[in-house]
Amino acid sequence: METLYFNGDIITMEGEGQYVEAVLVADGKIKAAGAYDAVAAQKSADCELVDLQGKTLMPGFIDAHGHATMTPAFASLCDLSVCNNFDEIVDAMKAFLEERQIPAGEPVIGVNYDNNFLAEQAHPTRDVLDRVSTEHPVSAVHVSIHAACGNSYALKNINYADDMADVPGGEVGRYEDGRINGYLAEAAMYPLVFGTLAKVMADVAAVWDFGQNLYLSNGITTVQEGAGNQGNLTLLNALDQAGKVKMDVVVFPTFGSLGGEIDQIREANPEQIKQYKGHIKVGGYKLVLDGSPQARTAWMTEPYVGGGCGVPILEDAFVLECMQKALADDMQTLVHCNGDAAGDQFLNAFETAYNESDNANKDNLRFTMIHCQTARRDQFEKMAKYGMIPSIFTGHVNYWGDVHMKNFGDVRGSRVSPVKDALDLGLVYNFHTDTPVTRPDLMHSVWAAVNRVTRSGRVIGEDQKVGVYDALKAITINGAYAYFEEDSKGSIKEGKRADLTILNANPLKVDPMAIKDIKVVETIKDGVSVYKA
Repeated sequence: METLYFNGDIITMEGEGQYVEAVLVADGKIKAAGAYDAVAAQKSADCELVDLQGKTLMPGFIDAHGHATMTPAFASLCDLSVCNNFDEIVDAMKAFLEERQIPAGEPVIGVNYDNNFLAEQAHPTRDVLDRVSTEHPVSAVHVSIHAACGNSYALKNINYADDMADVPGGEVGRYEDGRINGYLAEAAMYPLVFGTLAKVMADVAAVWDFGQNLYLSNGITTVQEGAGNQGNLTLLNALDQAGKVKMDVVVFPTFGSLGGEIDQIREANPEQIKQYKGHIKVGGYKLVLDGSPQARTAWMTEPYVGGGCGVPILEDAFVLECMQKALADDMQTLVHCNGDAAGDQFLNAFETAYNESDNANKDNLRFTMIHCQTARRDQFEKMAKYGMIPSIFTGHVNYWGDVHMKNFGDVRGSRVSPVKDALDLGLVYNFHTDTPVTRPDLMHSVWAAVNRVTRSGRVIGEDQKVGVYDALKAITINGAYAYFEEDSKGSIKEGKRADLTILNANPLKVDPMAIKDIKVVETIKDGVSVYKA
């Protein structure tokens, strides 16, 4: 089957200003792209003709970091993003409990609350969540997924008591009298959040289609499982074999104890290591070093306004061992660094491991700093030296820019998501949505990088703005580069996979402030239409 697309703005992403008049797709790949007459001359008699009617055709979007299996799971939980205060959180979770008829003893889970936008300007406590129920373990997960709160039942379930010691690499909130108040961050929250979510994650197959459609409806054709393990890899493979996966998913297993599950995954799935089996491949490893700046758990070299430098999760020695293993295994590794102190820990450990490594391919592994919210220019300079990739969460500028200005002050706060520095230093940067932390809307990421407007309408970091084409590269050809797929994805070129998206307007021609309002009309994966508005 062949398809000929014509009569629209066809942006190739093969160079700024490069358009073609027509694209011919055959057998899931781009057969030809160029002038209409030359391309049309190559079509078969039964070729389907698609008149774009002035709409815009682009390469399919590539989300460079997110959580593909967590996204549908979170969609099945109680959404607290619409809550403005503690009373509304209690009411929402009570209504959810009653609607779902959850049996006593079973968990009640809310997600996406944001203390920064609650009237109380605080996290809910165990006493607040006890108002939801005392017969269920009740937990509320912060929008960053780096903090959570539990009621008394939930805390008892994980053996957290008032006389417990602090948790290394985490924070345990306490009332003034010393009792634990239910707030838990980073390593301290793991037993609550991941223990509670285990059953929910086991039911992901039932809600997979909904989560997948969130991506496809935003023009995204390649996504990431950035907290990989054998469980979600097995799930993804089963869904794919059943014909239910319509996008490519790149899985990055997380470091726990050294070796352990990472080694098991490599041994059990050799045919998926750095190559696709169906729509699924294992791209490399993942390591998390700190938390989130909007939750004030990102690990900083200089204190937040009001004090505190955030939470370092791992010891230097362990981080070094992880870097050594990744280099020895010849595996790209993504390292979560929101704070610049976490960035220093990553870069110092990598440099030591790199200098010790005898891996002849060590210059080609594209180690990646995930988020880069407060990355300094000198850190980007070091990343450029080693061919690293900054994966930048540009949506932060809009979603939490005002919060960052409050937490960091004008100088550091205005510099969050420093894309222009990455561009100037020649780094192959990309953008991501970290879904389910934010919706998988990469046009919003582009808009945020170009305009740098906060929720309040304030423009921050004018010197870090980039042009529209440079922002589009971050979600197309640069995204493909992040997955070692620049030869097969990311631009419209003969021989590449026909991963395409059709938009109702051209982001290069509209007012830059209107970019976020552009809608996806259709998404095509390997030449097959997988979403239509």
